[in-house]
Amino acid sequence: MVTTVVIQVKQISTRFSIAVHTLSLIAVSPKDCTGDFIARSVNTNPVVIRRIMGMLKKAGLVDVRPGVGGATLLKDSDRTTLLDVYRAVNATEENQLFRIHDNPNFDCPVGRNIEQVLQAELRDAQSVMEQRLAQTTLDQLIEKFK
Repeated sequence: MVTTVVIQVKQISTRFSIAVHTLSLIAVSPKDCTGDFIARSVNTNPVVIRRIMGMLKKAGLVDVRPGVGGATLLKDSDRTTLLDVYRAVNATEENQLFRIHDNPNFDCPVGRNIEQVLQAELRDAQSVMEQRLAQTTLDQLIEKFK
């Protein structure tokens, strides 16, 4: 008998990459940045861009001009870190990059302890990732596009 186990890995939401893409466009082409312009560059529906822009606005990273359209950065790109963007768009579920599977067998010594033991390691890994994102500004990223 062969048993196949499928593990579902939660990835960071694409909201993060779309938000970075959006902010980069606004920094590089501020006069052209309507929702439709951004949506074409991202290759997604303008509704997705409007949702992301709402999150970025709420986080104080952009100002959106209704009617005529367009957006501007509220914080200079050399002061906006990837961590700012990551947090603005709630890139992970419940602020957890990693999740532990549900209902391990508590009769098993591994099942009984896996969450407590593994959770500390995963928190440390997320912390390292967030420290790295905090070291990279939007401006540094934009320089790599040239």
